[in-house]
Amino acid sequence: MEAKTLGIATPRKPVLSVSARKLKDNAADWHNLILKWDSLSDKGFTTASSIANLKVSLLSKEKVELESGPASREEEDKTNRDYDEGLEALCEELQTILDGLTKIQTKMEKLSSTTKGICELENYHSREASSQPPLFHTWPTAFFYEVSHRLSEAYKKELLLKRTIGAELAHTADRNLSLTYLSMWLHQPYIENDSKLQLESMLLETGHRAL
Repeated sequence: MEAKTLGIATPRKPVLSVSARKLKDNAADWHNLILKWDSLSDKGFTTASSIANLKVSLLSKEKVELESGPASREEEDKTNRDYDEGLEALCEELQTILDGLTKIQTKMEKLSSTTKGICELENYHSREASSQPPLFHTWPTAFFYEVSHRLSEAYKKELLLKRTIGAELAHTADRNLSLTYLSMWLHQPYIENDSKLQLESMLLETGHRAL
């Protein structure tokens, strides 16, 4: 009788449940959406800065004309026409960026809603949330929804702020106020450092980041 050769068994990765796979996919989606938001927000800051600079340059030109005497009617009309066309193009560009940020935030809300559904399904199957074993390492399932909801609300508030800045910036004649608007756009006060930490913790919990 021939001896059978025993092979070395390679340990298999644990098979994730349907809920765990969905939560892992959601964590990856959060990561990708936030990357897209940051990229689009940076682009918006560049456009918003151009709007503010255009306003400042026009005010400076008007000040020079007042001090040195009015320009000819033809020169004044050309300046106003160029200014109006340039400002309109920049405002349209900024609105397109805001529309893009709105779409991203809408997807964030859907992610939060999906996560809530997964948590409710897990609670229904176990009947008691306290008896649920963690789907990954340490997080209770409900905590995924808590973090997702918190992130969604933070970006919702930030979107409303950016919409306000976009609406006001082109009508602001005060340079200091324009700089304040730009600073708020850049620093995103509603998206705290804690938000990025929560995202990283979610990626770590779901295995997207190495322990």
